[in-house]
Amino acid sequence: MGEEIGSEYFTPEDRERFRRALAHETDLLLTWLDSHRDTPRGPTTLGFEIEAWLCDAEGRALAENDAFLEAMDSPLVSRELARFNVELNTSVFTAGPGCFTAILQELRDTVKRADRAAARFNGGILMAGSLATLPPEELGQHRMSPQARFRALNEAVLENRARRPLHVDIRGREHLLHDHDDVMLEALATSFQVHIGCAPGEAHRSLNAAMVASAPVLAAAGNSPYLFGHELWEESRIPLFEQAVESGGFADSARGPIRRVTFGSGYLHQSVGELFRENRDHFPVMLPVDLQHPPEDLAHLALHNGTIWRWNRPIVGTDAGGRHHLRVEFRCLPAGPSLIDMLANAAFALGLIEWLRDAPGDGTAHTPFAEARDNFYHAAREGLHARLRWGHADPLPAPRLIRHQLLPRAAEGLENLEIDPGERDALLGIIAARVDSGQTGSVWQRRWVARHGRDWAGLVRAYRGWQNTGAPVHTWGL
Repeated sequence: MGEEIGSEYFTPEDRERFRRALAHETDLLLTWLDSHRDTPRGPTTLGFEIEAWLCDAEGRALAENDAFLEAMDSPLVSRELARFNVELNTSVFTAGPGCFTAILQELRDTVKRADRAAARFNGGILMAGSLATLPPEELGQHRMSPQARFRALNEAVLENRARRPLHVDIRGREHLLHDHDDVMLEALATSFQVHIGCAPGEAHRSLNAAMVASAPVLAAAGNSPYLFGHELWEESRIPLFEQAVESGGFADSARGPIRRVTFGSGYLHQSVGELFRENRDHFPVMLPVDLQHPPEDLAHLALHNGTIWRWNRPIVGTDAGGRHHLRVEFRCLPAGPSLIDMLANAAFALGLIEWLRDAPGDGTAHTPFAEARDNFYHAAREGLHARLRWGHADPLPAPRLIRHQLLPRAAEGLENLEIDPGERDALLGIIAARVDSGQTGSVWQRRWVARHGRDWAGLVRAYRGWQNTGAPVHTWGL
């Protein structure tokens, strides 16, 4: 979905041509996966994406991403759906000694450059899961980035919904009911995405592990308690995004529907190819673009996969030499509160996924899928107050499970990746301190509002001030 497309209007013939290409490329991928089943594991690669806000001095959204990109002039930065959002990317790193120090330094440099670029139009960068100052009327097509792919996606979602408005219904501490006429609601949910490279023969175990790890990592990482002035979940992004682009299968109900934003439909058994079969067989094509690529590039398969937003998603890439590579996209984390918090979340996820992948249970630690899925939504709703199951045992309070069982396992996983002990202990120590204090980003925001009232601009200013110190959120004051 990151590349521009040449058209935003499609015919039935376009859809049939795309489906044929998708079917052929899916067969090619399945053949490649089967032939590389025994390829030995190489070094684990890491990459990251931060979806960030452009804001003015009062913490209001600033619709200037074109000017920002021109000022930034960097291949590591790209547009997002809304004109007040941008994506900050990292280089690809190899997990091992010194990697997190190098990642943090690159991110600091990128954010510093981004702030300087935004300052040219009296703006700044904010990394947060949602923006408390943003009213619904700012989320319209007049604030959509002007690329054809965004207009085409909007049209495809509405067409599949028979032009019915997107309906948001989130029950948290308060109840948000809202109807919206376009997919711009998606822009209110900004994330920190972790990409973990994996070998073909073990990618299914890595994806299973990511699903199981999602709940405890998310429980310790909540940063999105407010939407449109309502106090909702610890991670309100999760239900919002699931409802913001829900096509619902209205126009093509004979083929499904399976929700396009979802935790998933089950664990994988033998190959990550099972998900790409599911993509082909159960998800109507949304963007039947005429891609001028040879089948071996898997371009249609990649584009179609980019319109299915599982919280843990397999990604197939093809390099300039025609070689394919696989990675797991861990998509559930919010942006913010600080760079070091995000890296701590990433280290916790990476270590736990590494440990789970090689433990008995095919990456699942014998946790039934239904329990992993329920854990995920409990964690999103309740954060560190959630009770989570692990390995089909009795549910435990999230802090106890994380502190006594999962952080030691994550440490073991990071040790297997040869992460420096100092980096490992510092990053996992941030998770431990956050759990012990009970202060996630969401908790800090709610505590600030409890003290100062629902001054959304004041909340964003205070949040940005602390974020700019670089300190982890468990140390933030009110």
